[in-house]
Amino acid sequence: MRIIVAPDSFKGSADAAEVAAAIGRGWASVRPDDDVVPMPMADGGEGTLDAFEAAVPGAERRVLRVTGPLGDPVDAGWLLLPDGTAVVELASTSGITLLAEDDLRAQDATTRGFGEAVAGAIAAGASRLLLAVGSSCSTDGGAGALEALGAVFLTAEGAPIAPGARGLASLRSVDLTGLVALPKGGAVIVSDVSNPLLGPNGAAAVFGPQKEPMPTTSSRWTPR
Repeated sequence: MRIIVAPDSFKGSADAAEVAAAIGRGWASVRPDDDVVPMPMADGGEGTLDAFEAAVPGAERRVLRVTGPLGDPVDAGWLLLPDGTAVVELASTSGITLLAEDDLRAQDATTRGFGEAVAGAIAAGASRLLLAVGSSCSTDGGAGALEALGAVFLTAEGAPIAPGARGLASLRSVDLTGLVALPKGGAVIVSDVSNPLLGPNGAAAVFGPQKEPMPTTSSRWTPR
């Protein structure tokens, strides 16, 4: 019998490849004659690059160093598929798994590293972009990523805004004229949700509490 093992990651415990391997070992210990095929999956969050790399023969990992969520350098990368498409994963550049739990309170977490990885893929000649945007640690509205791609966000005094959600409070003007052009094939968002930005089911209301401190007098903070 052929058995396909296709799990997503167990966030905070093991990535999808590790989970698939563990399940495969368990199955093989009981039915050693079966053909167990690990096929790690992803939903646009962490592990998306790994899933594409495992599924697409000839995919090539490109490594680069980017600005991490709190400004420290992070070794990340993107994936070049044989047809020229670049897969860029926000989780590996500006993701929630890159921060310790205490750091999740930071209101200056930025998506700049994601934009730097996208810029790197464009500069390398990617013909199309697949942008996996799950598992962000930031609520900067993508401002950091857009800044890395040439956008300018200014305060009323004409100064650059601060990183993260805190900077958005002082935003008064946006200049997108310097944005890097998309590849001919455009960009496709890879995600497992369809939340709008605002409203009771909006991204800000649903996912914001995972990444910012909750408005409470208690010193204990629990992500939703």
